[in-house]
Amino acid sequence: MVVGMATFFDGYTTLAIAYALPILSKTWHLTPAAMGMIIASGYFGQLLGAVFFGWLAERIGRLPVMAITIAIFGAMSLACIFSWDAQSLMIFRFVQGVGSGGEIPVASAYVNEFVGARNRGRFFLLYELLFVIGLLFSGVVGYELVPIYGWKAMFMVGVVPVFLTIPLRFTLPESPRWLVGHGKLQKAAKVIVRLEQSLIRRGIELPAPVAIAIPAGASLAVKAKVGAWRELFGRAYGGRTTMLWALWFGAYMVNNGLVTWLPTLYRTLFNVPLKVSLAYGLKMSCVGVVTSLICALTIDRVGRRRWYICAFFLAVVPLSILWWKGASSATVIFALATCAYATLQTVAFSLFLYSAELYPTRLRSVGAGLGSAWLRAGSMAGPAAIGLIVGTGHIALVFALFAVVSASSGLVCLLWAPETSGRVLEEMSP
Repeated sequence: MVVGMATFFDGYTTLAIAYALPILSKTWHLTPAAMGMIIASGYFGQLLGAVFFGWLAERIGRLPVMAITIAIFGAMSLACIFSWDAQSLMIFRFVQGVGSGGEIPVASAYVNEFVGARNRGRFFLLYELLFVIGLLFSGVVGYELVPIYGWKAMFMVGVVPVFLTIPLRFTLPESPRWLVGHGKLQKAAKVIVRLEQSLIRRGIELPAPVAIAIPAGASLAVKAKVGAWRELFGRAYGGRTTMLWALWFGAYMVNNGLVTWLPTLYRTLFNVPLKVSLAYGLKMSCVGVVTSLICALTIDRVGRRRWYICAFFLAVVPLSILWWKGASSATVIFALATCAYATLQTVAFSLFLYSAELYPTRLRSVGAGLGSAWLRAGSMAGPAAIGLIVGTGHIALVFALFAVVSASSGLVCLLWAPETSGRVLEEMSP
């Protein structure tokens, strides 16, 4: 619940700027390029935060890093309230991005390291669904509060996560897998006993331990060197790393490009009333939550690989229609873009699950961090590309670009993505 609430507010923080910009664009007389830079600054900070804090979590532990990152992105929401121009908001969003970018991959590694192989996808994705609900909550706040209290309301709500650092730091246990990897066997045993006793008190019978068959040549030595970046690009994990980076970049370039820019596009290019443009963004997030819930409940049966291939190629259809027929009205864009967004959202929100499954404990946090750095790169590229293309007056080209990116990501998945459903972490990634 504690880590989930932090992830919830991370999702809220990520999208808050999308609902502040329709007002700021007119108040500060922002150009499309300036709005693109404001959006991109947060994602650039997330890129750096994901890489640095993912690396740091391998060395000092999951819990202290999560506490640091949550404090950063919560405090910077407070700073954003006092922004006086585009440049100051850009700086505050950048620092905020450093914190939010670091929290997600570390939290995903932490949660994955507590979950068994059976129904791991359902459990983790129901947790990760809180990020998507955070996106939705951002739309609710934007729709209900921004027209009344102005753009600062978005950032006032984002201060709440600061208070989550107290229970996070002082009540939760460190990951037992991380403790074992650092030779802290007694502390790991205490965590495991604590978990077992909580089940016994509830009358649940514990199954007998079963030895896991580890592939020959695997290094499981206690105190093995952790977080070695070169191992991510070696023979065992290099192919997985490249494949994951392509999926991260493709899914988030399209989705964050759509969800962060469309409310402003409705408002500035089609003169849609503020309340209606914000409602469009909220409805898009609602549909994304529904498809993500369906994904969470069924992906263990369907399989990660099959789901991703279908999602990427299905998203090509509405994007191609928007390009071919032309984005003639806000209603047409909303209907078709929502179909593409909702389909790809199932990939975007579940990639932390897939990344954690494809790396061992010593690489799980740094691997997810580097992978999500490409999430940030894609998130920067999407709004930046839209800003440049919209400036030329050819809106339909945006959707042509996104269709190509989605098709390319689907092809990468078809050719190189392994299946992980139902397999023990150490079996897949020794």
